[in-house]
Parts: sequence; structure tokens; C-alpha cells
Amino acid sequence: MNLFDVYPINAIEIVKGQGSLVWDSKGQEYLDLYGGHAVISIGHTHPHYVERVTEQLNKLGFYSNSVEIPLQQALAQKLGQVSGKEDYSLFLISSGAEANENALKLASFYNGRKKVIAFKGAFHGRTSLAVSTTDNPKIVAPVNETDNIIFLPHNDESALEQAFIQFGNEISSVIIEGIQGVGGIKVATQGFLQKIRSLCDQYNAVFIADSVQDGYGRTGQFYAHDWASINADIYTMAKGMGNGFPIGAISIAPKFKPWHGMLGTTFGGNHLACAAALAVLEVIEEDNLLQNASTVGSYLIEELNKFSQIREVRGRGLMIGIDLPEELSHVKKELLFKHHIFTGEAKPNVIRLLPALNLSKAHADRFLESFSTILKAAEVSA
Repeated sequence: MNLFDVYPINAIEIVKGQGSLVWDSKGQEYLDLYGGHAVISIGHTHPHYVERVTEQLNKLGFYSNSVEIPLQQALAQKLGQVSGKEDYSLFLISSGAEANENALKLASFYNGRKKVIAFKGAFHGRTSLAVSTTDNPKIVAPVNETDNIIFLPHNDESALEQAFIQFGNEISSVIIEGIQGVGGIKVATQGFLQKIRSLCDQYNAVFIADSVQDGYGRTGQFYAHDWASINADIYTMAKGMGNGFPIGAISIAPKFKPWHGMLGTTFGGNHLACAAALAVLEVIEEDNLLQNASTVGSYLIEELNKFSQIREVRGRGLMIGIDLPEELSHVKKELLFKHHIFTGEAKPNVIRLLPALNLSKAHADRFLESFSTILKAAEVSA
């Protein structure tokens, strides 16, 4: 049997990681500013994380949600405390797509409606309803197609108001990333998020804050939507939540009332996942990683803005997009294969920086030096 060939693969086998560094099978060291797609939030093999997960594995790896699991309650309390949403409730699943799927479903249960507002450039996952709210027709199979999704221009308050005027009480929810990831690190403005909040209040629609990639402290606030000084009704999260262990969740405002069987999962909230997620929150809190993300991220953005060749630098904290002109489309590849630095990308030519939240200034400088070297060489050859 062969693997189903759906991933473009770099010919690199990573066998070891520590902090913001990884090593391949040949012993080559790499600086990891990709974090496995914003997943590694507290660094590879963080000692506290390894200890927490190992200790739990030696006790019990899994049992179902048919029994009491005190680790779930401990995680809910810690997440409420660190995120500042202590009056919210927690439902645990295993991935970001599941989180958005359940958020959209919960919203529809709440108000009995079907229509969902999403935005151009959005990516919310690949499961049935989540993918229908994702702005990429190529990955929407015919069975996923629905007339219930309304795609609007990003950051367009007038279009949003008109959609509510037109569809009014048919709108179940509005789902939006605080910062679009796959869409190219496009930041939702504070005014736009505030407008969503006010219209959802006016029409009893549900505000879903997709925080799968931009949450968990990545922007310097716990949720990227917090920059707008509003509260969403449901926050979805996953990637950085388990530092590599599969876990996702939705944080649910008090107005939603659960009933047995309303939502469900087999693997969500298992003992190992909760141990991993608790370790992440403990490290974020103990090491003040929100502040580090803000400080080092601001430094990177400030330094990147000094390069005249860059079209635009976007983002907040340690979620940064470097929008390059076509003639610099080779930069990401050179960073990886010549300078041994992992970064992400968004089409057509946006380099995405999604490192661990404890990235050091020294490692930021290592990237900036390599980036500068590549751009200077491109100028000489032009």
C-alpha cells in the first residue's frame, strides 16, 4: 500500500526538535519559523510538556466521555482563567475543522436558522460544513455544496450591513478569522469585528470567532479578536492548543444551553490531550508568552518594514505575512534549502511566519540576516 498523494512534500525528514530548532535525518539544523503550521506554540519537546504527557501516559492514555475525567474540568478552568473567559463553557474535540463544524452546528441549534456569513479569503477547515464556509471551490466537493453560505468581501462594513438587511432573521451565524491565515495574513479591522458584534446582537445571530490559527496567544492577545475589545459568542481553537498533540475546542458563551447528545466526540477531551493542553497553558502563563509574542513579533514587523523590496508586511505578534513581488517568489525556497529556515506560505507570494511563542530575539535576528542576504543577492542579479 502507498500513501494517498495529496501533500506536496519537501525532501527533508525531521527527526528531532528542541525549542525553535529542528534537525533532519542527516544532522542538519533548521530554524523553525513555521511550527508545523502554527501548531508548535511552546517550542519542540518543551521539558514541562514532555513531563506532563509522559506522566499521564504512564497512568492512563484514554477512556471515553462516559466517565468523569477531572483533567477536562482542570483544562476548562485554566483556559477560562488564561483567556479571560471564565464564564464560558468548554467542549473538547480533536481538530480545528471539528471545532468550526461544531460551532456552526451549535449556532444553528441556538436560533434554528440556516444561513451563514463567511468572507472572501476565509479558510475554516475541510469537513462538510466547515469547508462550505471556506473560500476555495477546489476543495469543496459536490456533496459539500450548499446555498446557505453567503460570502462577503473581507472588511467591508457596508456589504455586511446590506447582507443583514437582505437576509435578516435567516442568518444563523457569522464566522470570521481574526487574522486570515491561508488567506495571506489579512487582519480583520477592529471596526469590522465590532460591526459584526453589533449586527449579531441586533439580529440574534451568533458571532463565531475562528481562532484555530490566530488564537492561543499568537498575536499577543489570547484571541486575535480580543484586539477589537469585543466578546464573540463562540471561539474555536486547535493548532497551538496541544503543541502537536491533536486537540481542539470551542469556548461557548453562557447564553447557550446544552442538552445530552447535542454534541459528541469519541477522542475529544481524552486524558493525554488534556494533559498536553494543560502543559501548554501552564507554560504560556508561567513564561509570559503572550508578552513575548507581542515583543518579538513587533520587533520582526518593525525590522521587516525596513526592506523596500517587500510589498507589505501584515499581521500581529508572531503571526506575520511578508507579501513579496513576483520577482522574489524564490525567497521561501532559498530560506529553506540554502539558509535552513522553515517558513509557511500563502498564495501567490506571501511568506508566513508562525513560530513558537517563545521565539527568541536572537533567532528572529538569524532569520532577518538570512532574509537580508537573499534580498541583497536578488538585487545584484537583477
